Amino acid sequence: MQVAGELDLPEKSLDLIFMRNVCHHLRNRVEYFRKMRHFLKPDGKVAIIERSKPLTLHGIFGHYVPKETIMKEMEMAGFIVKQEFDFLPNQSFIIFVQNELNRKIEN
Repeated sequence: MQVAGELDLPEKSLDLIFMRNVCHHLRNRVEYFRKMRHFLKPDGKVAIIERSKPLTLHGIFGHYVPKETIMKEMEMAGFIVKQEFDFLPNQSFIIFVQNELNRKIEN
């Protein structure tokens, strides 16, 4: 898995970062999410779909992250929830944007 800070992409060049069933593989999610901000345009979004319940075979092996955990860690990394969907069974689907306050501090 590519580390966010090691991508060969221009700064602030992405409109969207889409992650599906990836978060449970990340060791230091807050730091990873924080590094993603380097590549997002100021109005860019991060869409995360992740298994949220350990009631499946995947959950037995730790292949899930509760949505509350993702929301807290993304907030710690400087993001806020823009939109949340609930149509996927046993999965969370959340769209985040950069916290306006953090963007002002960095500029």
